[in-house]
Amino acid sequence: MSDLHVYEYALLHVVPRIERGERINAGVLVYCRPLSYVGARTHLDEARLLALDPAADVPGVRAALRAVEGVCAGGGAAGQAAHDDPGRRFRWLIAPRSTIVQPGPVHTGLTADPGAETERLLDLLVR
Repeated sequence: MSDLHVYEYALLHVVPRIERGERINAGVLVYCRPLSYVGARTHLDEARLLALDPAADVPGVRAALRAVEGVCAGGGAAGQAAHDDPGRRFRWLIAPRSTIVQPGPVHTGLTADPGAETERLLDLLVR
C-alpha cells in the first residue's frame, strides 16, 4: 500500500483593483481528504502589492489572509465554519468571490505529508 495520498490545492490571489485584473500570489490552500487535513499558509509581499496599487489596504488584506488561515485551523478562529469538516471548509474557501483576496483554480497532487506539502507549495508558488 502506498504512503502517498491525493490532495487538492489552490493559490490565494490578491487582486487590489478588479478592473485592472492584476494579481499577486499570497497564499496556498491544501486539502487532503484521506488524512482529514485542510491547511493554509500565506505570505504577503507588501512591496509587490503596493506596486500594483499604492492605495491598497495592506492591513485589510493581511486580516483577510489571517481569516483564511483561521478557517483552515478550525476551532474558534474558524467562526461559523468551526464545526464544519475539513472538506466543507476547503470548498467554502475555494468558492469564487469578487473580493480583494480570491482563490485560484484547484489543482491536485500526491503527498505523504500535506502539512509539509503546504509549506513546499508556499515556497514554490508564493515566496
